[in-house]
Amino acid sequence: MDDRVRRHAETLVDDCTDVRPGDAVLVKAPKEAEDLVVALYERLGEVGAHPTLQWGSARASRAYDRAMDADDYETKPHELAAMEASDVVFLIRGGGNAFETSDVPPEKSQAASRAYGPILQERLGKRWVITQHPTAAGAQRAEMSTEAYADFIYDAIDKDWAAQREFQSQLVDILDPAEEVRVVSGDTTDVTMSVAGMDAANDWGTKNMPAGEVFTCPLPDSVEGEVLFDKPLVRQGKEITNARLKFEGGEVVDFAADQHEDALEAILNTDAGSRRLGELGVGMNRDIDRFTYNVLFDEKMGDTVHMAVGGAIAECVPEGQPFNKSATHVDMIVDMSEDSYIEVDGEVVQRNGTFTFEDGFEEA
Repeated sequence: MDDRVRRHAETLVDDCTDVRPGDAVLVKAPKEAEDLVVALYERLGEVGAHPTLQWGSARASRAYDRAMDADDYETKPHELAAMEASDVVFLIRGGGNAFETSDVPPEKSQAASRAYGPILQERLGKRWVITQHPTAAGAQRAEMSTEAYADFIYDAIDKDWAAQREFQSQLVDILDPAEEVRVVSGDTTDVTMSVAGMDAANDWGTKNMPAGEVFTCPLPDSVEGEVLFDKPLVRQGKEITNARLKFEGGEVVDFAADQHEDALEAILNTDAGSRRLGELGVGMNRDIDRFTYNVLFDEKMGDTVHMAVGGAIAECVPEGQPFNKSATHVDMIVDMSEDSYIEVDGEVVQRNGTFTFEDGFEEA
């Protein structure tokens, strides 16, 4: 087994989730990620934790969803019980065909998201982490060789996270006390939002691996303007390209996409909270230097901003602040490398992907 797989497992157990003796651990993974599951189980055994494994199959999910009636979806009590009984949850990605569920009707995907909502909310209260295992299918989607893709994955994961945390803390110090954020990119994106009273969070490896972003939550009613998400989004087995959202009073009042607009519409119609922003995130992992059609990596790229429609993130919303509730949380990405800037309380803090605390900001 590749030593990097074992280091990956150790990072997940020891650093991301701090698994302890006796912890009930739920591992959810596709069969293609079996090497990482084996290494993870080995480390969990050394710690003295008690894991349970759930294998996932996109083909099985497709068959089920196509056979189901949209009105018959409901929260699965046994799946909710398993989540409730867990102390730690590992969500491992790395399956086969990313478009396996592309022929599932959007209304069924929407119904499935609503039914899964209580399970998602339960998981968010646990120690959890999402990660990626390199596979040939992922490499093909990224237009890379299998070996080069594995190198790319591990370069983004196997790094000095203490140094990354310190680097990102500089943006946290800017965003945490902020009142308003404006994001501008070319003549297609100009959006403002209030973050007054919200907390900024430093993602350096506690929820996502790879990590590498700073994020916060806007006040749900405060978002105004238009955004072009110029990086593609693969959702519900469909590639949504050039998604455009117009916000008024915090809500999406108009939308469009060049491709699979129906999938975008299904996301926005999930529930009452899915037409509002639940997150503003800024990518800061400079080892992720190319787009690979994998949002876990793509949203962490330096020179990007992402915004998520749907549920807010609890760690960013102090008690007493408005919390946007939704069964969905969908990240969409804006390229900020050219003709772009982020403004915080009237001051430019990033220009063309370079932060005010980085060398070259004045020339950017």
